[in-house]
Amino acid sequence: MTIKTPPQAPPTWTHTPEQIKTETTAVIDTAKKLHDQVAAIEAPTFESVIKVLAEADNVRYGQINQLSFYHHVSVDKQVRDSSTKAEELFRDFDIEAGMREDLYKVVNAVFEQHLDVDPESNRLLEKMNLDFTRNGLALPKEKRDELKVLQKKVSNLEVAYNKNLGEETGYILFTREELAGVPEDTISQFNIVDGKYKMTYKYPDIFPVMKYAQNPDTRRRAFVGDQNKVIENCDLLIQAVKLRADIAAILGYKTHAAYVLEERMAKSPESVITFLNDLREKLAGAGKTEIAKLLKLKAKDLEAFGLPRDDSFNVWDYRYYDRLLLETEYEVDAQKIAEYFPMQSTVEKMLGIFETLFSLKFVEVTGDERSVWHEDCKQFAVWKDDSGEDEFVGWLYFDLHPREGKYGHAANFNLSPGYTDKDGKRVYPVTALVCNFSKPSANKPSLLKHDEVVTFFHELGHGIHDLVSVTKFGRFHGTSVARDFVEAPSQMLEYWCWQKDELKNLSSHYLEPSKTIDDDLIEKIVKSKHVNGGLFNLRQLHFAMFDMTLHTSDGSIDVTKAWNEMREDISLMQQGNETTYGYASFGHLMGGYDSGYYGYLWSQVFAADIFYTKFLSAPMNTTAGLQYRDTILKPGGAKEERDNLKELLGREPNNVAFLRELGVEN
Repeated sequence: MTIKTPPQAPPTWTHTPEQIKTETTAVIDTAKKLHDQVAAIEAPTFESVIKVLAEADNVRYGQINQLSFYHHVSVDKQVRDSSTKAEELFRDFDIEAGMREDLYKVVNAVFEQHLDVDPESNRLLEKMNLDFTRNGLALPKEKRDELKVLQKKVSNLEVAYNKNLGEETGYILFTREELAGVPEDTISQFNIVDGKYKMTYKYPDIFPVMKYAQNPDTRRRAFVGDQNKVIENCDLLIQAVKLRADIAAILGYKTHAAYVLEERMAKSPESVITFLNDLREKLAGAGKTEIAKLLKLKAKDLEAFGLPRDDSFNVWDYRYYDRLLLETEYEVDAQKIAEYFPMQSTVEKMLGIFETLFSLKFVEVTGDERSVWHEDCKQFAVWKDDSGEDEFVGWLYFDLHPREGKYGHAANFNLSPGYTDKDGKRVYPVTALVCNFSKPSANKPSLLKHDEVVTFFHELGHGIHDLVSVTKFGRFHGTSVARDFVEAPSQMLEYWCWQKDELKNLSSHYLEPSKTIDDDLIEKIVKSKHVNGGLFNLRQLHFAMFDMTLHTSDGSIDVTKAWNEMREDISLMQQGNETTYGYASFGHLMGGYDSGYYGYLWSQVFAADIFYTKFLSAPMNTTAGLQYRDTILKPGGAKEERDNLKELLGREPNNVAFLRELGVEN
């Protein structure tokens, strides 16, 4: 394809704290003025109310996303603080706007006209009206005022919780002996303080310690320290759970979960609890068998190191013995495998897979042309080339290495949605992948472990969803789908990381680039996919069931007791006499996944169904790739997700493939 100049410039990333503040005020003031004008319309129509509000929202979403993104990635603490404040102000404004009776009256007046508009416009109208009714606009004024106060309190608690989490700087100092077994590559990256090695709670530090430290007490200290690293968040979550229950009661819902799930594919807490209990029942047997096997390995291991016998299987044993089992029985050596996945070439080849599957082209922007927030970032112009005509799709950013003050996990952030503007012109999306892969050292490039390759594929899946989606309204763009479906497209794409040919094509030894990964190593990786899969999924069930327990309660629950007891009960792993406060860093519960963590498992059912039905026999089939792109990804949230699935599969989705994948009989 001939590379042309993109029809839309990328965003600029030069905001100062003052500019963030000024722009935030301007965005909110503009929206307020517009809302005042629309609310005063005496004869409301779709054009004068819904279209005007939606067109303003289209622009505003991008402004909000960019200004509140800085707090995840900026190296400047003042910029981060200003961005956090901006996010708080935007949330407050949204709550305020969503509680305006005058706006509800004009929107509802249009809704009651039962207009014959196109399907996406009709969906927008229904959702706008539902937003207001779910905010209690049918309630008397004093109840609405009470609601407004409570919602703002929850919003502020969420912002404070995430700020504490993002700026957490805890660490543990270990001696060299205490780190016996941890790879030299990891230890060499640790800072030395008072002759000891400083392990932070960031993934590249703590994961290798949990996986390789031979001393169980080192692992225990690392695990407990990590669980308790932001203890000040405990009370914030406890308050939020109580307030959410109070809000649901005012709105006439039985529980917070009932309120949340009304708008999800699952529809009700009962269907979620049935789904989770059913899965737990089917996985418990596998989990017990896996623990028995790991305990035998533990007994041998403790004996070999001359350590006292311990018949309990603790939470901090899991990553270590899971890794040991993979290395001994399956001979899966994560470090050796990582040698075949140097980050740069692996990422290039990964993009190649997406280019083939979805007929895309990623063109990296270099030199002075770049518009980025940090020198580590990569920027791509993305094009589509299956229509005979090069078609711009949007902007993609990669920010892949850890640094102080940066978001500590792996995630995709939409920075600006795509939409059709008021002149009928296409506005293109901007999206960013933020990860924390180890930086290259002086004598070695950054090497990705296989699970990091899977993570990258997953997050890039969200990015692709963001890029190839084409909707009229920004509200429905890309990953703006039902929350319990949002992970399905990314989970489906993870399957490529477990296919023999695809793994071979992705690989290239860092010392000998022409050498790809051996077939026997690939076989071992593939065989190991669901090793301890029972325990892995029971751990996910602990998180999901804890979330549902909190949010089907009236808020008077003992959260610490529930967290610790449910962990031992559901995950089948013990934690000695330790009381941990892991819910204080369980960001999902304060980041939009409250009553929603089950969605990771729920959406895997759809992911498995799509892969087994459309791609299992030929993963690189472009025809299937384009059908998937245009049926599932392109509509974003503009259509019912279940309808899109039925169209792609030619039938109702089911869980047969998911259970087959886990090796559990239906």
